[in-house]
Amino acid sequence: MNIRSIVLPQPMDREALEEFAEALSDRAPEIEREVANLRKSPSDREITASLFRALHNIKGDASLCKFELGIAVAHPIETLMARLREGEIPFSDLQAEMILLAVDRLELATTALLTNRNLENLCLPTLIQGLSGLAEASAENIDASCAALIEAVTGFPPVIPDLSSRSPRPSSFGSPSEQARADLQFFRSLALQFEGRSPLFKGRTMRILRLALETNKTSTSPVDQIQLEAAVYIHDIGMMLLPESIWLKIGKMNPDEKTALRNHPGFAAGLLQRMPGWEVAAEMVAQHHEMPDGCGYPNGLFDNKICAGAKILAIVDAFEAVMLKHIHRGKNRSVLRAIAEINACNNQFSPDWIKPFNAVIRKTIES
Repeated sequence: MNIRSIVLPQPMDREALEEFAEALSDRAPEIEREVANLRKSPSDREITASLFRALHNIKGDASLCKFELGIAVAHPIETLMARLREGEIPFSDLQAEMILLAVDRLELATTALLTNRNLENLCLPTLIQGLSGLAEASAENIDASCAALIEAVTGFPPVIPDLSSRSPRPSSFGSPSEQARADLQFFRSLALQFEGRSPLFKGRTMRILRLALETNKTSTSPVDQIQLEAAVYIHDIGMMLLPESIWLKIGKMNPDEKTALRNHPGFAAGLLQRMPGWEVAAEMVAQHHEMPDGCGYPNGLFDNKICAGAKILAIVDAFEAVMLKHIHRGKNRSVLRAIAEINACNNQFSPDWIKPFNAVIRKTIES
């Protein structure tokens, strides 16, 4: 197998690639659900067969669309599942994590190709080579091989504890004035109102706040933490001014829904702009969906025009969104896959803030 030729972007029919991307988008949640089911019942032959068929279908879709990368990722996992189906190997949590990570990477690679972004951060040669070896590994060595491959692809160990939803310690908040403290209490109450709109949001406010403040504290050039705290509370409040059918929707949005969704940073920032003393937080909120490469919204700002607080908020907000996506699919919140996806999204986040964010995650692992 010439791995280099597979992972380098090849001229191909865009319509065929879009067709594969759509099929993968439909099949990935099915795989996530079946993996979650197999984790609960690892000896269930019917679930094993269903997961095998789902992976086989991805390989078939890739073959029809002449998308070699899809075949290269799906085939060794299909082989692994065939061995599991025949009773040659037992199923384990490490295999589950590896399968899901591989499908995540295939989705990210397909999206990158469709949007003309490079694949360098996805570590695809390492993934494909590792999956090929994994398909032939002995039963005694499979889990160790999975663990090694996960760490080689993501840069993190395969098991990461869940993140705390408890409020950060008061010492993290600085010394706001009495008026600022009252404002923060109000902002926090709004954030908790938003959080209460869905049981899946439970704990998100404090998780995002803790990550944002600790990432900021880890940096050599921290932003004003009181303004950052306000931005964390308010950044998604604009969602509540949109129809719930849009922002609570599971699945793809149509173009009109996407356009409407892009208004939410402006609504939230507008609230802060009208309150004295929160101009910096307003800028963070207004820009938290901008990207360094200019592909974000609402204004398509480039890196040097995006404030540092917005860059922090973009990372921690996306991290929480990725974990929510996993819950929608398989009811399995995965910190590992979320951190892996954030690091793999080349040009979407500021590298200056990814480094301190990763340091916070590593500290969580080690504590």
